[in-house]
Amino acid sequence: YVYQGEELGLPEVVDLPDEVRRDPAFARTAGQDGLRDGCRVPLPWSGAEPPYGFGPAGSWLPQPAGWGDLSVAAQTGDPHSTLELYRAALELRRAMPGLGAPEAGTGRGAGAATPAEVEPEESYPCGMRWQSAPEGVLLFTRPGFACTLNTRSVPVELPAPGRPVLSSAPVETDGRTVRLPPDSCTWWSW
Repeated sequence: YVYQGEELGLPEVVDLPDEVRRDPAFARTAGQDGLRDGCRVPLPWSGAEPPYGFGPAGSWLPQPAGWGDLSVAAQTGDPHSTLELYRAALELRRAMPGLGAPEAGTGRGAGAATPAEVEPEESYPCGMRWQSAPEGVLLFTRPGFACTLNTRSVPVELPAPGRPVLSSAPVETDGRTVRLPPDSCTWWSW
């Protein structure tokens, strides 16, 4: 799933004043619940100031100053933007059966095992396999596809699982090994 604003890299707005909140649960619980408004702030489409192209009447929730650089217009065509990363990922998902197959996932439904709960190289009915990886790195494969996720704050070197096709940060590879940047995810094909 892609939640509203995720494709733009928008942060959740956590400082909305109580008087502008619209979530009914907020009013029903005297402000103890119903804090969903922060993730429902309208998307910035264009422009440098609110309402960021939302419409001439403005938006139903205030948009933060500074969202102009995160607008659709500002990110379109920028190869380093979050929006273009999502667009490239969706295009690859359509092109690579190992990514877009309807049976994607663990094949086990709710309560599926996490990487820490399975043996390395355990296979699932859909062809997904967790692979051995250094601490702080997740690596799984599906037919024709691999995904590496470096959760560490430092680069990690490991054997290259294929040819990089998409990455959230530049990867260094000589074809045999790869240096994964910190806090990054890379998709691979072979």
